[in-house]
Amino acid sequence: MLNIFTLANGRLFQEEIESLEELSKFNPIWVDLESPTLEEKRWVKQYYGLSIPEDVMDEDIEESARFYAEDNGEIHIRSDFLVADDDEPHTVRAAFILNLVNDDLRSKGILFSIHDEDVPVFRLLRMRARRAPGLIEDAKEVLLKLFDADAEYSADTLEGIYDELEKVSKKVLSGNVTDAIAGEALGAIARHEDMSGRIRRNVMDTRRALSFLMRSKMLNAEQFDDARQILRDIDSLDSHTAFLFDKINFLMDATVGFININQNKIIKIFSVASVALLPPTLVASVYGMNLKFPELEFLGGWGYPYTVSVMVASAIVPMWYFYKRGWLR
Repeated sequence: MLNIFTLANGRLFQEEIESLEELSKFNPIWVDLESPTLEEKRWVKQYYGLSIPEDVMDEDIEESARFYAEDNGEIHIRSDFLVADDDEPHTVRAAFILNLVNDDLRSKGILFSIHDEDVPVFRLLRMRARRAPGLIEDAKEVLLKLFDADAEYSADTLEGIYDELEKVSKKVLSGNVTDAIAGEALGAIARHEDMSGRIRRNVMDTRRALSFLMRSKMLNAEQFDDARQILRDIDSLDSHTAFLFDKINFLMDATVGFININQNKIIKIFSVASVALLPPTLVASVYGMNLKFPELEFLGGWGYPYTVSVMVASAIVPMWYFYKRGWLR
């Protein structure tokens, strides 16, 4: 899918391109390619003179080669964007090529973005740029606003994790934690830990991209201040993610502790039963021996009931003692 974005009255307008001839009708500042076909890449090369590298979306590219500048002035940036899907959270690799050639066609430069699927941050920027005039002035502003929206999206996701962990805390700290509740809590904690890790990696990647833009010296004074403010916002997220990791570890330890308590209750039942049945076993062993002169012969036919009574009494006495000590509760 090939979409171009033009500025009109300070607002960003989107146009979906379906042929090469349509490109000549617009003067875009942002060209977005979502899962581009070979034909769409050919249109971009033919009209804008931009050759999209074959390895632009490779996941195994060296980290040091994700940010660089060409001799012709093109800026290449590969950055990951978070997709906080409840079913399958993941990151999407997006490649940016910033062409700052200043001629009649590209008076404000053009930002080319290539990605395999739609990203929430991109949708958020498109919505804001349509509603807020003057938000974007050139291609560099588009890139900065994307990173700004990415930081805000990460912050919103962290707030969602806060709310979800609060629900887990109420379940775990209620005191009545069954194995089923503990299993659900552990599953939720594991999901939130994975999401927190993805957010931390995402903001680290955004911080590196912004640092590269600031070192490239292509931003004006106002844009440089905006980039520095975004970095400060990202730095503020570090303390929140650190707190979330501490809270997740606490809830994990508490949940595992309740699971151990439940298991100890089961083991305690078997331990008490084993100890309580030791005296009857001893009585049965003694009076069940085949002696030459049975010691219960004087009881006649009452020998068996007497033995059973002694066994029952020897079991009741330990159980009564355990009950008094509170070990059966």
